[in-house]
Amino acid sequence: MGAALVLGFGLTACGAANEATGDGGTGSGDNGQSSSLSGTLNGGGASSQEAAQGAWRAGFQQANPEVTVNYDPIGSGGGREQFISGGFPFAGSDSYLTNDEGELDGATERCDGQAPIEVPNYVSPIAVIYNLDGVDDLQLSPDTLAGIFAGDITTWDDPAIAEDNPDADLPAEDINPVHRSDESGTTGNFTNYLSTVAGDAWTHGEVETWPIKGGEGASGTSGVVAAVTNGANSIGYADASQAGDLGKAAIGVGDGFELPTPEAAAKILEVSPESDTATDTELVYDLDYTTEEAGVYPIVLSSYLIACPSYSDKAEGDLVKGYLSYIVSEDGQQAAADNAGSAPLPASIAEKAQAIVDGITVG
Repeated sequence: MGAALVLGFGLTACGAANEATGDGGTGSGDNGQSSSLSGTLNGGGASSQEAAQGAWRAGFQQANPEVTVNYDPIGSGGGREQFISGGFPFAGSDSYLTNDEGELDGATERCDGQAPIEVPNYVSPIAVIYNLDGVDDLQLSPDTLAGIFAGDITTWDDPAIAEDNPDADLPAEDINPVHRSDESGTTGNFTNYLSTVAGDAWTHGEVETWPIKGGEGASGTSGVVAAVTNGANSIGYADASQAGDLGKAAIGVGDGFELPTPEAAAKILEVSPESDTATDTELVYDLDYTTEEAGVYPIVLSSYLIACPSYSDKAEGDLVKGYLSYIVSEDGQQAAADNAGSAPLPASIAEKAQAIVDGITVG
């Protein structure tokens, strides 16, 4: 797990007498002008959430003018590490906690023996972004996509790409595949998709740290976007909300190809089952990457908020509960949709997430 910047948790509680509610942490519902919350809340994790976290911070701080929220986009692995070590009172992650590396046990120990809470807060397509002069509408089947990132398809005029794009004028140029160089939940979701739907072409399994040499590595979502933007004939993967004006490939689903729209991304969560490890406080899903349903974009990250189910420090707990409650609320989800291009959580899932956050106890 990569090294992470440790942020201290500074908090002052100036009469935080009322428990935070789903209206953004205010006790009065008057846009926060009489909110009793105050202090600084530091969290961090998945860089894919950076744009959405900016919208959530702005909305929550407007409702609670005595509160400052900071979010450090150090990557999912760093966020989980800092939560488990106690550096963050909450974290954002593009994959849920497991015990593959003892993280779930570590989080339980950090939460004084109680299993952590995990709720989805963000659904967004992972766009396959590209910078290819003269090609505006790139289509890629799962096997072709996997072959590119495995390093087996190395030129843009390869027959496999040409078969997916019979009307495109593909250049005879080398492909520069760009991957995340840091431990990344986005990489985990992307490689999980590749190994699930194109296991013969992608034999490296689901990993959060890029497993092969070759191509170009870049740190964070913004780093991948910058590398593809600045590199002719490049292709990469990144949260669609941060892809800017780069080309976004349509990915093969069933008999057609689907573009990475928020609406198409949200549909996969609705058809996916809860994980076998889901509990009353861990609302986690195993995405159905193999769906052939039209209108569903299959390469999706469903990000999570990770926190403790109880906080002995009332001021700390009130801030965590208030902020998380705002994020999963209808207003919070719409703020992210408007400012980050994500898809609001389906109503049934948002209701379950809200109930889990409401169950956080403080003091």
